[in-house]
Amino acid sequence: MRIGVLTAGGDAPGLNAAIRSIGIMAFRDGHELIGIENGWAGLANDFAGRDLTPNDLSGIVGQGGTLLGTARYDLDSPEGGRLHVLKAIDEHLDVLVAIGGDGTQRISYWLAECGAPVVGVPKTLDNDLIGTDYCIGFDTAVSIVAESLDRLYTTAASHHRVMIVETMGRATGWVAAMGGLAGGADLIVIPEFPMTMDEIIAHLVKRRTSRSAFSIVVVAEGINLGTVGGVESSEITSGGIGGVRLATRGVGHFVASKIDEYGGFEVRTTVLGHLQRGGSPTAYDRIWATRVGACAYDAVVAGKYGVIPLVRGNDVTLEPLSTVATGQRHVPRELYELCSAFF
Repeated sequence: MRIGVLTAGGDAPGLNAAIRSIGIMAFRDGHELIGIENGWAGLANDFAGRDLTPNDLSGIVGQGGTLLGTARYDLDSPEGGRLHVLKAIDEHLDVLVAIGGDGTQRISYWLAECGAPVVGVPKTLDNDLIGTDYCIGFDTAVSIVAESLDRLYTTAASHHRVMIVETMGRATGWVAAMGGLAGGADLIVIPEFPMTMDEIIAHLVKRRTSRSAFSIVVVAEGINLGTVGGVESSEITSGGIGGVRLATRGVGHFVASKIDEYGGFEVRTTVLGHLQRGGSPTAYDRIWATRVGACAYDAVVAGKYGVIPLVRGNDVTLEPLSTVATGQRHVPRELYELCSAFF
């Protein structure tokens, strides 16, 4: 069997662990593993698949990024990209395993509805894929945020500063909430539970008057600028491929500028950016990426297509791709209230 595997969308720590999991099991059972380079572009244009060998997978479980390369490739502009993908799968592969987030899995679902043999694997450090408790890369991103806050704490305390830390997350606040909770943030601002600029400043004033001479404020990149006194662009979307890059709005710097305008605080901004994507995956990401990869492989050899392995508690279960193809997973109120208990 010729098993194709691709990684699409943004890179995330743990992708190589998932590829390795699928590949080692495929080689064990005498199948071929075809690595599709640069995500959907490797199928929509000239076929960019290459035979992977056991040597290609040796030592990659702890490597960040993806050995296959990836891209945010829009199959609908120009039109016809999806049909090219369908044709490439039919001509070159027996089955395709697509590792990616909501944009990737919406395409996977469409392909499956067209009769293509496709199995998904959940990946997004934003953790916004609906229906699953785990997405490849999220744990590493949270760990990087927490470590960054640990380091910023000492300089904030030493200089009596307000440190604004902007995190990734697109239109959800998972990375900000969990990273801020783990790193002891003094305030966390996320899209799901908006705060006004007056509320943010009131919190800082309260801390200062209670002899807390410094504060660390975590701000998710996807918060609405209008809520904190800015002007939101009509072009902003949360649609991933083809959408505006939320980080370019500079919400961290904007919040810092408004605090500076209020006066009385020395403010600094740190935008963690792609640091959250880079480097070696945590042990948690390595283990769960391996588990969802193995479950995807089991589905392939069983001929169960149009499915995706999802994590529910401590179990991995196969669910229809339709489960993750619509909607977005948001931070629940109970988690935000837990974070708020420490503000």
